[in-house]
Amino acid sequence: MKKIYTVLVENRSGVLSKVSGLFARRCFNIDSLAVGETDDPNVSVMTIVSSGDARTIEQIEKQLNKKLDVIKVKTFDEDQSISRELMLLKVKYNKSNRREIMEICDAMKAQIVDMSQNLMIIQICDRPERTRMMIKLLSQVSIVEIARTGTLALSKCETE
Repeated sequence: MKKIYTVLVENRSGVLSKVSGLFARRCFNIDSLAVGETDDPNVSVMTIVSSGDARTIEQIEKQLNKKLDVIKVKTFDEDQSISRELMLLKVKYNKSNRREIMEICDAMKAQIVDMSQNLMIIQICDRPERTRMMIKLLSQVSIVEIARTGTLALSKCETE
């Protein structure tokens, strides 16, 4: 079972280390981690994706709430959120596969953001499962390098 935690924390040095240390000490796995400032420069938001059984998920939330630097913890399932991940892929191309790569980019709504004579950098911002699909689709060509952000998520807007 996967859960997404959005954790508002005080924007101070060492906070990320304390939170990741909590996961390490308890042998909880972090599938994805993204951290950034909020509209208030004194507060950051950590988006953590973790998986485990119901007891593990409950323990993670309890332990996060005990941390002094933590202001607020929200927990939700993947289907209760809108999540996105940014990925940059550098691929090697040639005349025979250039068209296929461009068609994959078009179908996946990815953009070619840089190009040289035999390399291109592709950008995609989408759901994590779609970024994984992009890697799979481009696995036939020579992927040189990949850079991915962690998952960013917000709980879905409630209907009134």
